[in-house]
Amino acid sequence: MPLGIHALDLQIVGRLLLAGILGGVVGLEREIRRKPAGLRTNILICVGSALFTVISYVAAEKFGGDRVRIAAQIIPGIGFIGAGAVLRDRASIMGLTTAATIFIVASIGMAVGAGLYWTAVFTAILVIVALAILGRLEVRFELKEHFVTFRVNLRDGVATMKRVQEVLSQMNVPMVRSQTHPSPSGSVMEFDANVSFQMQHEITNRLAEMDVHSESMPSEFQHA
Repeated sequence: MPLGIHALDLQIVGRLLLAGILGGVVGLEREIRRKPAGLRTNILICVGSALFTVISYVAAEKFGGDRVRIAAQIIPGIGFIGAGAVLRDRASIMGLTTAATIFIVASIGMAVGAGLYWTAVFTAILVIVALAILGRLEVRFELKEHFVTFRVNLRDGVATMKRVQEVLSQMNVPMVRSQTHPSPSGSVMEFDANVSFQMQHEITNRLAEMDVHSESMPSEFQHA
């Protein structure tokens, strides 16, 4: 039986509030980790997806037509937003986790808009587990590689560069970018490599054993 206008409004408001809460929970995790799509972005995406889903159902009931016509357009629209979060930098593609989060938050909003409340809540919990807990496990067990910038003092010039290249070749680590610039002590070579934390320390230790002074730091292009 169709609901009255006041009951329908309250129902819609409840759905939008729930979508905002679930999107906010996911967005808060992203905000804490300082990711590009944070609290406000995820709330807006989740609430917007829920509202478009509600509009799709209500418009079909009032004016006829396909009940999912408007809701179906959410998917390509969110795909467009997610594509903007993906960046290709040098030999790496970054932002895939952010794009995937945007996609799943939109689906949570659609579920709320369609009245699948517990499905939306359960999905939000799974997303938090994947982002927070599994993310920490990746760091704990060094499962994820990251861009690192290495700086090497070239005391012996070309000879030192060859020793660095030998170490990377033995460890099967490609040098993504390299450049040499002058320094007060001679010259310095900088290069980037996509490595785990363990490999980062191993490269530094191997160079130290070869009497090559080096230091490493996170690359400025960290984005996920």
